[in-house]
Amino acid sequence: MATAEAESGRTVTTDIPARLDRLPWSRWHWTIVVGLGTVWILDGLEVTVVGNIASRLSEPGSGLSISSAQVTGTAAALYVAGACVGALFWGRLTDRYGRKKLFMITLAVYLAATALTAVSFEAWWFFLFRFLTGFGIGGEYAAINSAIDELIPAAYRGRVDLIINGSFWVGAVGGSLLSILALNTGILAADVGWRLTFALGAVLSLVILLVRRHVPESPRWLLIHGRDREAEEVVTDIEARIAAERDEPLPEPRGEITIRQRRSVSFLEIGRTVFADYRKRAVLGFSLFIGQAFLYNAITFGFGAILTRFFHVPADHTGYYFAVIAAGNFLGPLLLGRLFDTVGRKVMISSTYLLSGLLLFGTAWLFDRGTLSAGTLTACWCVVLFFASAGASSAYLTVSEIFPMETRAMSIAFFYALGTAAGGISGPLLFADLTSTGRVGDTVLAFQIGAALMCAAGLVAAFLAVKAERRSLEDIATPLTAVKAPETKALP
Repeated sequence: MATAEAESGRTVTTDIPARLDRLPWSRWHWTIVVGLGTVWILDGLEVTVVGNIASRLSEPGSGLSISSAQVTGTAAALYVAGACVGALFWGRLTDRYGRKKLFMITLAVYLAATALTAVSFEAWWFFLFRFLTGFGIGGEYAAINSAIDELIPAAYRGRVDLIINGSFWVGAVGGSLLSILALNTGILAADVGWRLTFALGAVLSLVILLVRRHVPESPRWLLIHGRDREAEEVVTDIEARIAAERDEPLPEPRGEITIRQRRSVSFLEIGRTVFADYRKRAVLGFSLFIGQAFLYNAITFGFGAILTRFFHVPADHTGYYFAVIAAGNFLGPLLLGRLFDTVGRKVMISSTYLLSGLLLFGTAWLFDRGTLSAGTLTACWCVVLFFASAGASSAYLTVSEIFPMETRAMSIAFFYALGTAAGGISGPLLFADLTSTGRVGDTVLAFQIGAALMCAAGLVAAFLAVKAERRSLEDIATPLTAVKAPETKALP
């Protein structure tokens, strides 16, 4: 690494990004996946449990004076609103103060808010800490996706990012099964079971917090912020670990980049970069997020209500059905993720969005005709969400890799917040109103809106998606601090 003094900071020529990208997969990378990725399991647990226990919370003896519509509507919207605010608040701090510091703080916020939700005694308390739980998880989206993309080698970045974001649904399976236990008054009292589910989320997040201590700061972030000596130490340690594991020399890095180090980037520069220099990519990010946010936040929050209202499924049995569609959701990124690195981003993003939208239109048509049962509706949703989950996960991957390094966390935060606010806050509120009428046509309309937005996002991706597969982050979007464009090539 060569350095030279410059007026606005040191100019550094480095091969650190190339050294990270050429690393073979190793146990060390699995440590990153476990330490950072498992938080989505908690998010899935949270969202699913709330949706499935809505009917129990509204019953006399639950310990709360709250209606089912308030749980799936107001509380769900507040959770998402908190996530939007948290993403923007923590996203800015993540770009400024580092990935590691913020992914530790945001998980601690999530832990505390979840624990306090468990002791809710009034509806306002429940609403407040649902908002604060979302506030913590919103920061996680920005900090975690930034760190993952900057630490995972280019050849594996797509599939790893998709599987990690898709692990939300592992938590959803757990939440569904856990809600069955929580709603069984033969085992747990009506005012105890739902509290224990939130308490368990707090315990699991504490375990993750302990594991996460061993995840290093992003060398890319350290490098740009004038801490190149630390970056060198981190990368050298990673290389030593992997070389010892493989007992053979590592491949040679391919290319260098020259940057002028800076400690911060202004909001004005971030805005100009994202919305002027990368205008088409901004349209892409917004389209992907609003499509998936409406589909998921509007419809999955109320899935239990649909089963109980239209198919008379007992409230304590809805978890079985949700576990099935949650499994389909996780299988999508798991089985399709590799194709995002081989077939390519453009083809896979557009096709998963379009397929899920078209299949949802078909499900709405069958539901309207009255030909579906609780089981066949669940089967239809399982197929729809197999593709939708891979597409939704790719939205996070997309906005985390198509903008410059200095704006990465803030870009993730902005598109998550904007798309989720449009589809995730209005979605649960609208959907709760539509399903509460008991009219089939109203629920069909909600399905059709979600399907139309997914198809629209798929068409945008077909034209604007970036071919980012197997390319260095610095090659996809040159850092704002770069003095000389990176000399890198796509990996085989």
